[in-house]
Amino acid sequence: MKDEEHGLRKSLGPWQVGLYGLGSMLGAGIYALVGKAADSLGNAIWLAFLAAMVVALLTGLSYACIGSRYPKAGGASYLTQRALGKPWLSYIVGLCVMMSGLTSMATGAQAMAGTIEKGLGMDLPVKLLAIGIVLLVGLVIYRGIRESMWVNITCTVVEAAGLLFIIAVGMQFWGTVDYFETPARREGGSSAIPMMLILQGAVLMFFSFIGFEDILNVSEEVKNPRRDVPLGLIGAMVVATLIYMAVAITAVSVIPWADLAKSPAPLMEVAKAAAPWFKNIDSIYLGITLFAIGNTALLNYIMGSRLLYGMSRQGLLPALIGRIHATRRTPHMAILILFAIVAVLILSGSVKQLAESTVLLLLMVFTVVNLSLIILKFRPGEPRGGFEVPVFVPVSGALVCLILIAVRVGSALTAEGGHVAPLVALAIVAVSAGLYFLTRPANPVAEQAD
Repeated sequence: MKDEEHGLRKSLGPWQVGLYGLGSMLGAGIYALVGKAADSLGNAIWLAFLAAMVVALLTGLSYACIGSRYPKAGGASYLTQRALGKPWLSYIVGLCVMMSGLTSMATGAQAMAGTIEKGLGMDLPVKLLAIGIVLLVGLVIYRGIRESMWVNITCTVVEAAGLLFIIAVGMQFWGTVDYFETPARREGGSSAIPMMLILQGAVLMFFSFIGFEDILNVSEEVKNPRRDVPLGLIGAMVVATLIYMAVAITAVSVIPWADLAKSPAPLMEVAKAAAPWFKNIDSIYLGITLFAIGNTALLNYIMGSRLLYGMSRQGLLPALIGRIHATRRTPHMAILILFAIVAVLILSGSVKQLAESTVLLLLMVFTVVNLSLIILKFRPGEPRGGFEVPVFVPVSGALVCLILIAVRVGSALTAEGGHVAPLVALAIVAVSAGLYFLTRPANPVAEQAD
């Protein structure tokens, strides 16, 4: 059987890849993140976004290189197996990435259901409504990657429009404040902004860029991955950064940073203050939130289904999971299995603690991916992609991720009840390892079967 006839349909171009990455990064989280950052950085929060992009781009460039070299649906799991040849590690990496997507879907679907309940002012069965939302998203993905991308494009445009509106109405206030003012400088401290303060803000903002890694799992469906994966991934990160920085500058220009830090919905307050003539703006942004959350669920569902499909083709999961629908050319069995798992997570009611641990899981995966790329770059005979990076990029990316893991664990352990997230992350790794040794996949390979 030829892959062109029976594999995933190659229908994605650079615009679809870029909007996929942008949709993954632009989420509802930015609406609260600005307030959290303002508390420590004051008017200089735009610097934190810039620093975060530089930090995230180190791993992003590694992913762009990998996508142009190895366009496989297995993503990080495939790369780990190819570089290290350790099936148990590839299995754990794959399940950690999958868990990050599943918990995001489960929390997002419930948040979306809760938002609908609030908007309608009715008492609705939120968990069942959330499962219905996941089912609807699953049906879109089952229909095809092209249809899924049209939904993503629509949602991404709506998400971006909400942020661009804030920039447009607030731009008239630009230049009215000192954009280097921090709480310390305001109280008569040093005139220079401490680098450590910017780095602390960058750690917080780094997580607003998470999502670029999902592009790797759809690279097998890209028409020209050597060119389009790097172009789409890097383009998405740059556009997201420009939007984030402009939103940050607008926010502190319209409302004093001290008030932003206290507000539960800082960007909503900015929109109201900058456009008092806009009636029912709360309802508009409620709708934008629904699009943002729904898009996150869609993209995580796509990522998860392709990851399971890719791991199956590698022999790490049963062959049944890797089946492709003859007409739709989508991994329908993987889509069905993910729906069942997410439904159980929603009904279990313990998703919040899982979601808080997934950031640590992704940082672990990023570290392994960067180390794998280093090994492959030094291995003779490995194919070169359309986009290559010098070896210091994955080396720096791995070091940065290890530092972020240490910072994240350190801050979690000092916070009340914060030790739960690191323990849950370790538990997920341990359970994944246990599942591997229980199932003992037969003949796992670095190359996916045709």
